[in-house]
This record gives sequence, structure tokens and C-alpha cells, in this order.
Amino acid sequence: MMGKRKSGVRVRGVSGGLAIAIFAPVMAMAAASDAGGTDDPAALGRLLAEEQCGACHAIGKDDESAAEGAPAFRDLDQRYPVDQLEEALAEGIVTGHEGMPEIEWEAEEVANFIAYLKTFAD
Repeated sequence: MMGKRKSGVRVRGVSGGLAIAIFAPVMAMAAASDAGGTDDPAALGRLLAEEQCGACHAIGKDDESAAEGAPAFRDLDQRYPVDQLEEALAEGIVTGHEGMPEIEWEAEEVANFIAYLKTFAD
């Protein structure tokens, strides 16, 4: 059975959303490796944000969110204690804004992302 063809990617027997959920963390780590092999948690967290969140959220210091209702990451500390997001990310944020996919990261990814969010407080 031929797989569906979407955006130049052939998917066989795996839904596109599942494929993204499986491969996005791998791609983020590969991007980190391509970015000089950094092991800086904040840099890895930014790469994760770019790969998995950047289509909707503003991830920089002065960009705008592409999706209505998706908060800029630089402003999250004004809405929530950033450290308290750790548990929600690890357990799976079901919805943060309309259209947001369920997010469930490994502990190291969560720690890296939180480290990245904390860079906005500097």
C-alpha cells in the first residue's frame, strides 16, 4: 500500500502527526549536533523551541507569535512561574492555545526548555 504524500515526505503506515511526535525530538537533537555540538541546556532548549514551537509561538526577544493566542515565550514568566511549567511539560500539556498539539517531553528536554525560558529573565 502506498503511503500518503504530503509536503514531499512519503509516510507509510504512520500518521503524519505521529511521525512528527516521534521524529521531532530526534531532529532537534540532530540540529543541536549540527549547531556545533553544544551541550548548553539553554541553547538546546532554544533549538527545541524552534523545531516544535516556532510555527506558532514567538521564541525570540522581539518577534511576534504567528498564531493568535500563542503567547510569546519571552512573556511566559509574566503569566506563570517558569519552574512550574516543568511538571506540565513532563506530564503533557494538552492545550495551551487553540490548535496547540499535545506536548509531552522527556525530562532532559523539559530542563533544556526551562533553561531557555529563564534566559529571558536575564
